[in-house]
Amino acid sequence: MTRDPKAGSSLSPRERVRLALSHQATDRVPMTLVCGEPEALAREALARHLGVDSQQGVGRYLDQFVDLIPVGPNFRGWDPEYHGPALGRSSAGYDDIWGCRWEPIAPGRPPYDISRQPLADVKDIADLENCRWPTLDWWDWPAIADRITHARDDRDYALMMHSGNLFERAWWMRGFERTLFDMMEQPEFFHAVMKRVTDFYVEVTRRVLELAEGRIDLAFTADDIAGQEGLLISLPMWEEHIMPYHVRLNRVVQGFGAKVVYHSDGNIMDAVPGLIDMGIDVLQALQFSAHGMDPVALKKQYGDRLCFQGGISVQTTLPFGTVDDVRNEVRERIRVLGRSGGYILSPSHTIMPGTPPENIVAMLETAFSTPPPCP
Repeated sequence: MTRDPKAGSSLSPRERVRLALSHQATDRVPMTLVCGEPEALAREALARHLGVDSQQGVGRYLDQFVDLIPVGPNFRGWDPEYHGPALGRSSAGYDDIWGCRWEPIAPGRPPYDISRQPLADVKDIADLENCRWPTLDWWDWPAIADRITHARDDRDYALMMHSGNLFERAWWMRGFERTLFDMMEQPEFFHAVMKRVTDFYVEVTRRVLELAEGRIDLAFTADDIAGQEGLLISLPMWEEHIMPYHVRLNRVVQGFGAKVVYHSDGNIMDAVPGLIDMGIDVLQALQFSAHGMDPVALKKQYGDRLCFQGGISVQTTLPFGTVDDVRNEVRERIRVLGRSGGYILSPSHTIMPGTPPENIVAMLETAFSTPPPCP
């Protein structure tokens, strides 16, 4: 189905997002697929369902629903603006700018898992000097600025840059267990790695936002600090070892007038007060299939200080529910999280292979046609 994005509304996508983030009423809840795009096989299935090609045709279909789009570098070696050291990329996997090797779990297709971690065998802080670290001169910044300038040529979208995933990046290079041991047994080493990672993302964030000259509305930050049952580390450990680096990054983002989006999967209910203190504006993912994650409690306790993005389950409802299940979940998320603004609807993460395409359509169509709840 083709929708007229302007039908029945005088709001542009950017105006809709900005009103929602200010906890004001909108004509409908804004939508995005940032961190919620259909994966390649899911996109191909959607293309067959719609009777269009899997790239441009699906892109045109999805674009008519979204209000918020990504812009700026993705910090991958195949960005068109990337001019740094040559990185390997093939159906067998790819090397990233940090020296990690990613290989597909299933041959030739994402998702990927890490097969090489460049800091796995580093013994002390001095050895970090001999490791390769990405630098800003690996990118063509005038070309990036030009892409930001033209990001709204088709529609007045809200724009979001990728800013940084600090703890995740550190353990991707080092290994998860080693990183946890570092935090307890050699914290100086842990902080040396975290500082280098944060320095890079702070510099990149500042450069992108300077080039954008106010055109970027949000910055996407991330660190998965929770699993299905609860936090991966204790709150005191998180507050001491990870939170300060995000505070530093968030101050840069907000210094340019942009909003901070923070992504974590899992049950992060216990960490929400600390995340607010850390300076985030939008909590993203909202994996309500995780034990203890409660949309009603989130909105009631924190909805006056925090906005939300996500919430449509890629773990249960989208892949395994019926069309009616999807429609009911979308309406319930809008009813609870969309009251008095403060909500951007999206899948809780990437839409994975095997997701029925009719469920993707049901999510988008229902969100588009459901009026926001009365305040």
